[in-house]
Amino acid sequence: MEIPRAVLLEMYRRMVRIREFELAAIDLFKRGRVKGAVHPYIGQEASGVGVCMALRKDDLIAGTHRSHGHNIAKGAESKRMMAEILGKETGYCKGRGGSMHIAAFDTGSLGALAVVGSGIPIAVGAALGFKMKGEDRVAVPFTGDAGSNTGNWHECLNMASIWDLPVVFALENNHYGVSTNIRDSVNIADLSIRAQSYGIPGVRVDGFDVVAVYEAAVEAVARARRGEGPTLLVTESYRLEGHYAGEPEVYRERSEVQEFWQKDPLPRFRNNVLGEGKASEEELDGINAEITQEMVDAVRFAQESTQPDPATAMDYIYA
Repeated sequence: MEIPRAVLLEMYRRMVRIREFELAAIDLFKRGRVKGAVHPYIGQEASGVGVCMALRKDDLIAGTHRSHGHNIAKGAESKRMMAEILGKETGYCKGRGGSMHIAAFDTGSLGALAVVGSGIPIAVGAALGFKMKGEDRVAVPFTGDAGSNTGNWHECLNMASIWDLPVVFALENNHYGVSTNIRDSVNIADLSIRAQSYGIPGVRVDGFDVVAVYEAAVEAVARARRGEGPTLLVTESYRLEGHYAGEPEVYRERSEVQEFWQKDPLPRFRNNVLGEGKASEEELDGINAEITQEMVDAVRFAQESTQPDPATAMDYIYA
């Protein structure tokens, strides 16, 4: 697949934006500015960006507790994301959602949910709505490897399969469900073969390679739009930070983490783009500088924004 230069540069921009956003959020957490936990997406940027770049704005995604990256990959604004993490009125959910429950409806995000696998039926329900209304839109529920062991996941794959719903099930295998290695919870090495149980395609790609993810996602999304039903897309990735910011990480060896840092998707993609002559060092450095300033502005915006009025605690509970 020949990917236009503009698309490659936008991939790079979104991946850098996710990385810098997460680093800023971790810094705020360490300084005691965040109430609650922060679950970094660092190391998985190529997965979220590759999938979301294959979608239209009116397509929908549903996330997990680790969805800063999914939201930003789908086009969410850094400043409103940061404000939400700090619990401010200017955040996407007016400070009610925090880090693990951000929904950005204007960019097609149905929301991040802290309970493992709980966003999957919401996305499948949206896909059913698309089909009933005769729309060519697609829904993408993201989940980690642990989410594929939930009843929700299997029930939704089955339902989407028998009804030929326009869904791409994005399963990001980062190898750990909190502290449990996937080897200790699944007796197969390739999670994509689970698709065979439901009569749908199962595709496994290198989750550190944004182009490989994008190409697989484009095909799966096109299939869904044609009315040919769902696809299971497994991206083999890894979370380079802990399950949450500040976690002791006593369950994995530092040598393992360092090994996966060698696969960091950002420098890998940058080197590929430069090597293929798709961009110059100056262009990519310019994007880095632009995003760095964007995060400085986002943090300032979030810190200067107002706290929600306690008197409005009961607002926005019902649609």
